[in-house]
Amino acid sequence: MRPPVETARGPALRARDLLLVLPLLALLAAWAAPPRRVLRVCADPNNLPFSNRKEEGFENRLAELVARELGARVEYTWWAQRRGFFRETLNARQCDLVPGVPTALEMVRPTRPYYRSSYVFVQRRDARAPVRSLDDPALASLRVGVHLVGDDYASTPPAQALAARGLGRNLVGFTVYGDYAQPDPPARLVEAVADGRVDVAIVWGPLAGYFARRQRVPLAVTPVTPQLDPRSTPQAFDVSMGVRRADAAFADTVNAVLARRRAAVDSILDAYGVPRVARPPGARGGRR
Repeated sequence: MRPPVETARGPALRARDLLLVLPLLALLAAWAAPPRRVLRVCADPNNLPFSNRKEEGFENRLAELVARELGARVEYTWWAQRRGFFRETLNARQCDLVPGVPTALEMVRPTRPYYRSSYVFVQRRDARAPVRSLDDPALASLRVGVHLVGDDYASTPPAQALAARGLGRNLVGFTVYGDYAQPDPPARLVEAVADGRVDVAIVWGPLAGYFARRQRVPLAVTPVTPQLDPRSTPQAFDVSMGVRRADAAFADTVNAVLARRRAAVDSILDAYGVPRVARPPGARGGRR
């Protein structure tokens, strides 16, 4: 027996009506839900392994980790990390968090350090005499690549340390900023070791650990000694996240996240080849 017309059509009509109503219900639910929190982060758009506009750096990943723990999404203000960075970004309230700041930086309130790294020697693995100390006599006959800030050969701890040892003439400078139109300007120093333009380079650890893996020849990365250099500034530094000095409560919140997710933080640092060193007695933080 054929079913009555009303019985056959009724369920079909109800399904059609439901398809029309569902989008409206979803819209109403989204409107009624509280807005998701935003974690505003300032970062350099062209500075791997730390950060870039594609969000490929380890500081991008760390910012995402903090945001997830806070039930937030990350919103970036991109700004090249040059003179005036903190004045124009964090302290101008363009953002609320800057990952990867020296713990001793006075213009921000730092979180507790989430890693400590050092400057490292970068050499080809087939080098005849691997350098492991700033006091190694071999440095006197080598071309030593160092990063510069502008044209200042005394602007970075390794350059200061070598100049204090009378090795200023051995230095080959590579600006940290370089040609900003090219990707990751600081990588040029590590590339110079691989292609033989310098015999050894002294590079900030995270940069060296990341870019040494990406060269066409095997490179060795060895922490500089002494870390606490009696002739110049230290060669190892604690690294934190930075918030505005007045934002003590927010700093405590970020500290709690970093402590709770310590294993995840270490896993991210490992994935990017970030070398870490232990804090020796009497060590202090300082400028990177």
